[in-house]
Amino acid sequence: MTGVTAILDALPPADAATAALLLPLVYDDLRRLAAHRLAHEAPGQTLEPTALVHEAYLRLMGDQAEASWDNRGHFFAAAAEAMRRILVENARRKHALKRGGDQARRPLDEAELLAPEPREDLLALDEALTQLAATDRTAAALVQLRYFGGLPIPEAARVLNISARSADRLWSYARAWLHQKVQGAGREKPS
Repeated sequence: MTGVTAILDALPPADAATAALLLPLVYDDLRRLAAHRLAHEAPGQTLEPTALVHEAYLRLMGDQAEASWDNRGHFFAAAAEAMRRILVENARRKHALKRGGDQARRPLDEAELLAPEPREDLLALDEALTQLAATDRTAAALVQLRYFGGLPIPEAARVLNISARSADRLWSYARAWLHQKVQGAGREKPS
């Protein structure tokens, strides 16, 4: 049993002592996951990995009703979900009209760029992931653990209680499904 699992088993889930003991054990892993996730964000992202980790941790420890984890994998799955929600909320805020969401942000030296950088559409991904969850919850959970949590296939498979081979096949399926949905959403938007 890992130190994280032992703490989660021994103390009440939303207890301040739990937070004090748990944070030093998981902080480096959460920070690494946040940095990995933010590295894939579009240029101009204002969230820093430290801020994302702190916000996700506050949400995890502050939600009395859902602050109950079975083990380390369950805790990191909850952290991945919290990070996903924070990133989606941030993307929605940026696209809000009152924040200039209908205006294109351009750096001062854009004219010097030879080719535009590829940009992921986080809102389209979130919508597609929600649709995938309606049809295949395990595939959606795997995508969340891999994409937002940064877990490798074997660890994500352990969290989901499936074999690594099944997780690998499910990952291929989910990526293709999401790619098709996100690309389709991109074509539907007016130019």
